[in-house]
Order: sequence, then C-alpha cells, then structure tokens
Amino acid sequence: MPMLPRLFAAAVLLGVSVSSQASPGEQFAFGQAADAAQATRTVDVTLGDIYFEPKSLDVKKGETVRFVLVKKGRLLHEFNLGDAAMHAAHQQEMLKMVASGMLTPTGMKHDMAGMDHGMSHAEGAMKHDDPNSVLVEPGETTELTWTFNDATGLEFACNLPGHYQAGMVGKVAISQ
Repeated sequence: MPMLPRLFAAAVLLGVSVSSQASPGEQFAFGQAADAAQATRTVDVTLGDIYFEPKSLDVKKGETVRFVLVKKGRLLHEFNLGDAAMHAAHQQEMLKMVASGMLTPTGMKHDMAGMDHGMSHAEGAMKHDDPNSVLVEPGETTELTWTFNDATGLEFACNLPGHYQAGMVGKVAISQ
C-alpha cells in the first residue's frame, strides 16, 4: 500500500476526541474572516499533494489578505489558519468526518451536505464551515479572505488525516 493511503488509514484508526472550533462569524485572537472587497493584497497559494507553495507568509497586523487557493494533484486538501493546538483539535474533527464517510482521500461526499462540521456546533451533526478554513478538491480554485490581528505561532495547515504530520503546514509571521 502506498505511503499516503497508509497514513490516511492509520489516522482514521486513531482515537476520536472532539474539540470545539469557532462558529462562523466568530472572531479569533489572530483575526477574522473578511469580504474579498476589503483585501489590500492577494496571495496565491498552491495546494499540492502534501505541500503548500509558498511555505510561509508574512503579513502585517490589521492587513486583510485574499488567499486564492489552487488545488493541484489528486488529493483533497484543506487551508486552515490557526495555531498548533487549534490544528490538533481540528484534526480530531476531520477524523470524525472521514470515519463518517463525509470525506475521502480525494474529495467530499456532496450528498452528505446536511452534516455539520464541528460536532459541538449543531447537536452531533458535521459540516466543514469554520470561517478560518476551506476544503479544496482536486482541480478546484477557491478563496479565503482574512484580516490578521497580532499573534504568534500562527500556521496554515491541512488537517486531513496524516497531512499535517507529513509536513503540509506553513508559518504565518505577523509584523506591526
């Protein structure tokens, strides 16, 4: 069995404790979602199979950045802003989504659209709708626009099972 499917399968077999992520519209210590029209800069990010390009980002406190996320390769990926602890919690939620059949290594089950992402969001339902995160299927281009506040330890990552651990994570440096 090739390495990526083994990582994916192994991650699914790990424990599945669930932590709450923020609800849409909620502000995070490191910022909040914004309208694309507010962006002062656009950053193109390629999501390849187990890599991001660029690998790091420099932003200014108060800056609104429109991320254009281009998925290359065959695997489903995620672009998620947060710190390492948030990513660890979110990885557990993603494991639940995989175990439920909502996510596969290559895509989303669109006929399961009624499920709600964060298990604590809506009485046990699942949906991927956190404002700091988007899933990008093979061949897709999507966007996420974010206004950054002051923070340290901020990362962008893919939290699909095994992807973060395989190195699909980058650093965000916020300057004054």
